[in-house]
Amino acid sequence: MWAMALGGCGGGAQMRGPLSAQQTAPLENEEEKKDAASPTSSFSLPQQAVKAEKRSAVYERGERAWKEGNLLAAKEAWLEATKEAPQTAAPYYSLGTVLERLGDTEGAAKAYQSAFTIAPNHAPSIGAYALLLLRNGSPDKADAFLTEQFEKQRSPQLATYLAEVKSLKKDSASAQKYAQEALHLDPDCKEAMVIIATDYYRARRLDLAQYALRAILDGFGEGTPPRDKENAEAYLLRGIILKEAGYRLAAMTEFESALKKRPDLVEANLYLGSMKLEAGNAREACPLLEAAAHYAPMNPVARLNLGDCYRLVGNSSAAKRELERALALDSTLLGVHYNLGLLYLFSPKVESLSPSQQVELAIKEFETYKSMRGTKVQRGGGDDVDELLNRAKAKQIEIKGTSVSATSQAPAPPAAPTPK
Repeated sequence: MWAMALGGCGGGAQMRGPLSAQQTAPLENEEEKKDAASPTSSFSLPQQAVKAEKRSAVYERGERAWKEGNLLAAKEAWLEATKEAPQTAAPYYSLGTVLERLGDTEGAAKAYQSAFTIAPNHAPSIGAYALLLLRNGSPDKADAFLTEQFEKQRSPQLATYLAEVKSLKKDSASAQKYAQEALHLDPDCKEAMVIIATDYYRARRLDLAQYALRAILDGFGEGTPPRDKENAEAYLLRGIILKEAGYRLAAMTEFESALKKRPDLVEANLYLGSMKLEAGNAREACPLLEAAAHYAPMNPVARLNLGDCYRLVGNSSAAKRELERALALDSTLLGVHYNLGLLYLFSPKVESLSPSQQVELAIKEFETYKSMRGTKVQRGGGDDVDELLNRAKAKQIEIKGTSVSATSQAPAPPAAPTPK
């Protein structure tokens, strides 16, 4: 089975989170294929060369912005690219990717639909649309849509996407079936191998997941070399497995390897940044968590961890901003209240708040955290909230005592002059 599962399958689908927009999608419809002068140009006629060159420059500007984590600039560039090349699928697909990351679900869906309407066999946009449906609460609709598409065109990319949807629906048997179908259609389909490993991980069949990852990244000697040792998502998955098993240093190495290949992998940035934060290395964690927030600005966990990182390096105003953003994105996120409590209790100064106001807010946040948590104590965090509440209340008494003492020791005002 493993010998079939290696290499690269078609358009390079990425199966965890929004698809990577760093990759220019190939021209897919028949008219585009006839007129294509290069992978980045839809025109070959001399009188259209300038227009094609301009469009290519615009698209590449979006790619550069994406790589820098500037999603708004990428969005503007790719929106312009759709106007320059309205009959090319790639700009619409990339626009959909960035809109999804920015939280514009409706806009992303329309962009993906435009891409596969222009090019009906454009697998990346078809798969991205299906995963968008699934992530937004319509797994059965995503499954039905992809199944219909796969029946029309039995491509290895669509089989791989369908395997991912089945896996996310916890239908491991069907996920493995469609991943193997992808390999049958294209024995060089590396994405299908990653899905096999990912599904084994989700089903907690960790030995098989590790075996699949070894085949991708390491190989089994001279006769069976690694088939895709540059696969970022395989490194990410192996890092997650190692982290859960308690091998933190080895996991961090895997996350670093993943980020060398794909700096936009939000999960790798989050895991590595959070682990550095837990190890007390906030300054090294900050760039990683900033990258996670740049590439996934609507991710509340990214905002939460970045806020805590800013708190630890002493940037209280930035910490407050990020923690409040996290709370706005997910009001059920317990850790936000805990970290806001720490911010108000231990920071020397938070924006324009007085010491008395800070400690009052600290008590409020710890009590909110404790109320929301109930009797369940989170492993590794928040189990000291009663002690922190006591410290905050003691500090409040101290501040009030200092204020009363300062008032009582103030010199009496001078006597009024005696009227003459």
